[in-house]
Amino acid sequence: MRKKLFAMLLMLCCLTIVAGGCAKKAAVKDDESLAGDGTLTTQKPASTSTPTTTPIAQEPVVKDETLTDGAMAAEPFETIYFDLDSYVLRQDARDALDKNAQWLLKKATATVRLEGNCDERGSDEYNLALGEKRAKAAKSYLVTLGVPADRLVTISYGKEKPVDPGHNDAAWAKNRRVDFVIVK
Repeated sequence: MRKKLFAMLLMLCCLTIVAGGCAKKAAVKDDESLAGDGTLTTQKPASTSTPTTTPIAQEPVVKDETLTDGAMAAEPFETIYFDLDSYVLRQDARDALDKNAQWLLKKATATVRLEGNCDERGSDEYNLALGEKRAKAAKSYLVTLGVPADRLVTISYGKEKPVDPGHNDAAWAKNRRVDFVIVK
């Protein structure tokens, strides 16, 4: 009798843990899609309860060094930033991508790596997937602006390459980004 009671209590505890750990909302909102004609369409989010965020001041990344993999880090590109648990391009990100696309269209032979990054919260697997979605969202937008897809390479670093190692909202906001690196 005690074994059955113990087994039932153990099962009840496991079910409580599993049910309590399940997400109550979608972790990532997808309110953009490509229409059949290749144009980017935006739909209103289903929920208006998303927290408002202050756009991060964007500065062009200008470095004058060669990376260990031979890629050039001398870029006239602006880094784009994302909201928490999102790969939706905000208006400030679209404006930065418009500028980045102008440069890419002028330099017809340049190949660029779009590096998706996340803040430290979330599992490794989740952040790698989210970083990839962010990089692909940026690539998709650049392609709609006329940049050839074969000149854009995406990669996700998840939470492995933070710009700011802090553990607060300001640091996390800086780490939710896509960087642009000239590889050729």
